[in-house]
Amino acid sequence: MLLKDLREQVLKANLELVHAGLVLYTFGNASGIDRKEGLVAIKPSGVPYETMQPSDIVLTDMDGKVVEGNLKPSSDLDTHIILYKRLPAIGGVVHTHSTYATSWAQAGRPIPAFGTTHADYFRGPVPVTDPLTDEEINGDYVLNTGLAICRLFDRRDGLDPMATPAALVAGHAPFTWGPTPADAAHTAVVLETVARMAILSLSINPECAGVSKALLDRHYFRKHGPKATYGQN
Repeated sequence: MLLKDLREQVLKANLELVHAGLVLYTFGNASGIDRKEGLVAIKPSGVPYETMQPSDIVLTDMDGKVVEGNLKPSSDLDTHIILYKRLPAIGGVVHTHSTYATSWAQAGRPIPAFGTTHADYFRGPVPVTDPLTDEEINGDYVLNTGLAICRLFDRRDGLDPMATPAALVAGHAPFTWGPTPADAAHTAVVLETVARMAILSLSINPECAGVSKALLDRHYFRKHGPKATYGQN
């Protein structure tokens, strides 16, 4: 079996989504990439999580051609691949339809940085894409979904995909990423939490202004960068 370790990482990331309550039935998917080999490992389409084995994880090349596996890859494969192509620092991608993050995506609104829990993981609001056009939807829809995410980072000065490792696809749902499949899954869990907190904050105070830049940076850089102090050496 090719890339056994990567397939096991991807399976574990997919199962973490189930454990955290972010997916229903066969919704959602996680993937990982071996950049040396140029291969992507991704959840098979429509297969129940409880029956999946490492051998069920499908390997494809960077053009989406199946290299090893007897099952069809996730229908979101082309979105994952374009993110790997455009964001060379990432090693894992996750897509869910988790309730609260998806609610923000369906509303077409970014998730504001209302507090330090958000700031620990995202250096600013979690952005939302523009709605896809009819031409994009009726064309290569899955690829165009990924391109819509990439445009967020192409056109906005200072928006770093590693400092903001998530995006909401308007009318659709969230994608998250990270250095590994486990990191991408971890971010998906945190994203759902801060999305829920943001909704609750607005329900308590509709005029909630959000965290200051000073406090945002203080908490973000406590966990990230060369001067991070959180955790053990």
